[in-house]
This record gives sequence, structure tokens and C-alpha cells, in this order.
Amino acid sequence: MNRRKTPNSIVFQSRDLALLRDLFESRVMTSAHAAALHFAGSKEAAKKRLQKLRAAGLVTERTRRPTEPAALFLTTKGFAHLRDHGALAEYPAFSTRSFEKRAAVSELTLRHELEVMDVKAAFHLAASKAENVSIAEFGTWPLLHQFDVSRNGHGETTVKPDGFIRIHEKESDGISEHAFFLEVDRSSESLDTLVTKAACYLSHYHSGGFAEQNGAPRTAFKEYPFRVLIVCKSAERRNNTALRLLQNNPPIFTHAHLTTLAEVTTDPFGAVWLTPAAYRDAVKGTMFDTERVSGTQPYRSQPDREAHIEKHAAKCVLLS
Repeated sequence: MNRRKTPNSIVFQSRDLALLRDLFESRVMTSAHAAALHFAGSKEAAKKRLQKLRAAGLVTERTRRPTEPAALFLTTKGFAHLRDHGALAEYPAFSTRSFEKRAAVSELTLRHELEVMDVKAAFHLAASKAENVSIAEFGTWPLLHQFDVSRNGHGETTVKPDGFIRIHEKESDGISEHAFFLEVDRSSESLDTLVTKAACYLSHYHSGGFAEQNGAPRTAFKEYPFRVLIVCKSAERRNNTALRLLQNNPPIFTHAHLTTLAEVTTDPFGAVWLTPAAYRDAVKGTMFDTERVSGTQPYRSQPDREAHIEKHAAKCVLLS
């Protein structure tokens, strides 16, 4: 293991560099996230090491409500340490002032980014327990994965994903790669915003934009499939989103996979993902049938529908 001494004389481990780099990219995480990502799930080991990093002035934390975990941030000193050791070469060039500005997040943004990290930590923990699955990439900096897409009649739109994931799965004949864009729903945004983004992802695929991002010609788009994962706060919000995706023009049937924050953080590789097509099939012939529902109807809570979906919808897994 590579070890270096920091200016304050602590023995700096290679794992520390990876943790600080993750913190630079994500802007914020909790000690539980750090444990999942860098300490094989050991919260005690993460706690002890983070205490040393805080004492060294490389990491700081924002105190929150008594019921909420403290939010960890990279300090200016930690940023300088990463830069001095060449650990930020793959990221856009950043001045100290730009770093400090980026690190100043509002409470609303903080909560959202911690939820994104909840999803990332869950994927990493699940992969660590699976013999045939590994996380090749899980980026959470929108700037690194954003893209422009043109939609007929709507001009060009810049889409900034909450995350981008590449998963490698060992199979009998080799390794399969699965690509996903991640959207962690902010309940404060309208369903129209969420559905529009899902439509942009579908256009990004069909237009060959994603293929081009991967160094291939746009005509090779079928060789570069991906899905968009939408994580909602509740089953009701998930079901409403699935319905609106079906009502989109053109409808989105399987390109989007939806789940709840509670389900994805419990078992991201389990059968917790609902496609709009599965929603349509589950309600077919019932009072909730999509052909009987108008997109102009006023919203009302439908607990019977939520119970019906949980009982009858065929949820799927992400991998083979």
C-alpha cells in the first residue's frame, strides 16, 4: 500500500486519496456512504479514518438536524492535496475559488445529492456481495455526463443526469457491460419535467448521441444501448410517472425503469424495477386501465391503484 505523509504528519493511505477524490466529485457524502464505498461497509472503520482526515483538515462536516447524519465536505486543503498529487487529472481544471463556489450548496440541493449518494452506496454494497457483478463506473457529477439533444419541435436541450453507471456482469461467455443514466426525482419538480427528461434520454439513444459519446458513429446506436433509472420518493409518485410516460408522444414503454428510494437502497439488483409497459399490463381491464385515464384529469390520490400495482405488476431486475 502506498503511504505518504501529509503536512500534518499523518500517514496518508492510498484509500484516503480515493475517498477524497470521491468527495470532490460528489461534493457531499455521509460517513455511511464512505463506509459503503471505501470500507467494505464497516461504519466503525470509516468513522475512525474520517476522524483522522478531519483532524488533518482535509475533510469537514456540516452539522444538520439531530435526526440527520452529518454531511461531509472536502476542504480547500483537501482539494489542494488532491491537485498536488495529480488525482484530479480526469476532471475539468478548477481554481480554488471555483472549488469553494461549487462546494457551497443549499440545504435543498444537499438533501438531493445525499439521496443520489444513497443510491450509489447501495449499488456498491450490492455489487460487493455479488460474485459476478462489479461497478465499473458510477459518476455523480452532472457536468461530466451531460449531453445536448434535439427534439422535434422543441429545439435543443441540455440534459444533466444525476448519475451515470456502468456495470460489468460476468457470464459464461465473457463479460457484459450495462449502461444506465440515473435520475433521482425531486418531488418538488413537476411530472412534466421528469417525463421530458425521459423523452430526451430516448432521443439521445435513437439519435446515436450516446453511441457518438462512446466514440462510435451515430448509425451504430443499437450497439450502445442504455436505460434510464428513475428513483421516486414513493410508490404513488412512481406509478404516476409510469402513467405519464405511457401518455407521452411517443410513449415510453421499457427504456425507463422506475423504483422507489426505499426499494433501490434495499436491493438495487432485485426485482424492484417497474417499466411503464409493466404498469400498463398490470392495470389492463381494470378501473385504472390507461385507456380509460385522460391526461387532463385532475390529480387525486388512488390508494387502491397503488395496492393493485404492488400485487399485480411484474417488476424486473436490471441484470441477467
